[in-house]
Amino acid sequence: MNWTVIVAEAAQKQLARFPAKDHSKIAAALLAMTLNPFSGDIVKLEGEQNRWRRRAGHYRIFFSVDKTARMVAISAILRRTSTTY
Repeated sequence: MNWTVIVAEAAQKQLARFPAKDHSKIAAALLAMTLNPFSGDIVKLEGEQNRWRRRAGHYRIFFSVDKTARMVAISAILRRTSTTY
């Protein structure tokens, strides 16, 4: 059974600003999250109860997981810089 991935409107706007060549890496990561949100390069964020980040090239996908509903909520997609965290 696949997971449902919901991308917040703010994250969709952030994604639209990125270069087209980077969209494929991010799209591949989002597609992989429908199969298993805990696969790939993920790290639980310190000080947060249910927030994670997944690396997709130079970008970070920030999300939370509802295991009972099998739902992944993407809150932000940001380019990794020295001030991302």
